[in-house]
Amino acid sequence: MHNEDPAVIARRLTELRIEHRDLDAAITRLATDAIRDELQLTRLKKRKLKLKDMIAYLESKLIPDLDA
Repeated sequence: MHNEDPAVIARRLTELRIEHRDLDAAITRLATDAIRDELQLTRLKKRKLKLKDMIAYLESKLIPDLDA
């Protein structure tokens, strides 16, 4: 992410959190379905993990650096 503007980062964080929450709901629905697509379930879980990593990265960008 080239833009260091905290407002842009915060907006992107909100978008990612919404997508993460939506994926969580989709995974739950798919996992409880009697006829589930395991490949699709695996893909959704991988996407959710990537989102979690991106969220953690952006959250760390919002924490100011402290000189030791």
